[in-house]
Parts: sequence; structure tokens; C-alpha cells
Amino acid sequence: MRPKALYVETVIRTDLDTLWRHTQDPLLHRRWDLLFAGITPIGEHHFHYTSRFLGVAVAGVGVSAAPRDWPDGSRTSVLRFASADPLSLISAGAGFWRCTPVPGGVRFATGFDYGTRWGRFGQLADRVFRPVLGWLTAWSSDRLRLWLETGVAPEDQPLTAPSAARCGRTRPGGGVSGVVQPHREKVID
Repeated sequence: MRPKALYVETVIRTDLDTLWRHTQDPLLHRRWDLLFAGITPIGEHHFHYTSRFLGVAVAGVGVSAAPRDWPDGSRTSVLRFASADPLSLISAGAGFWRCTPVPGGVRFATGFDYGTRWGRFGQLADRVFRPVLGWLTAWSSDRLRLWLETGVAPEDQPLTAPSAARCGRTRPGGGVSGVVQPHREKVID
């Protein structure tokens, strides 16, 4: 059975342009997203990335399609990524960012899927890795939400402040409701 693609969404009380800048600017992006230890542009829409998981660093490359603005006011960016690093479980994949204005903020959704290397062992390892990757994506999305809503930089947030549980993890129409309401927490002390 093929594993499910990863999907995470949350509503962030901010404007579309601010959220978009924080997802597309590599210097801002790596500050909130635990999946990346480094993102370096190598030309228009191309980048090198470094990920670190359990102390193991792996490198890869990616390309993002030109962003698209939709008639409903939303904005989408699509990307492909791959790693030739033999230590990387992920061989290649693709994903998207979608930012949609909603009452009270902007719905931030991301989804991605990937193929594994290492044959049967890689498929088995992915049974553990994929849920962890989904949790890290959700935790990072909430970390971004806290940054934009409270002004507390990711580096200054206590590790217990972001919560993956605040994010929807199922695509709308995929069984569990994908409706996510804006969050109303106080500013972190």
C-alpha cells in the first residue's frame, strides 16, 4: 500500500503578502521550518537545501515553479526536490504551498509526497519517518503562526510554545474535517 502524502494547514492572523514573504524568502523560511538547516538560492527558482535529522545532515536540490495568483485571492507555489545524498531516505519528491485569505487571516496549507531509496528497508523506515516528518511540518507551521501573530521570533520561542496539534493534518474532503479556526492565544511571555 502506498503511503499517504503529507498535508498540514493552519489559519494565521496576518496578511497574504507577509505570510508569502516568510514562506518564499530562504532566510526567513529556514528560521521557522525545522525541515531545513539551510536553503541557498542558485538561480531563479532553483535552490540547494540542507536538512538535519537526528544529527545526520543531508543535501539536495530543488526547483520551485513560478508562483501563481488565483481568482479567489489565493497564491500557490509548487516545488520539486531531490537528493543524491546516499544518507537521505528521500530520493525525490514534490509539494506545494497555498495561502488563501479567509475571515480572520490566511489559511496556510502545505502538502508534499516523496519517494524513498534503500529498497524494502527504505519503505519500512518510511513507516516511522513519514509520521515524524508530518509532525515536524505541523510543528513548524505553528511556529510560523506564532511568529507572525505574536512577533516572537522562532529562535526566541520556547520549544513547548508551537504545537503540531493546532494544525489540521487531513486534506479537506479527506475524511476528517480540514476546517481550522484562527488561534486566539496570548503573546508568549
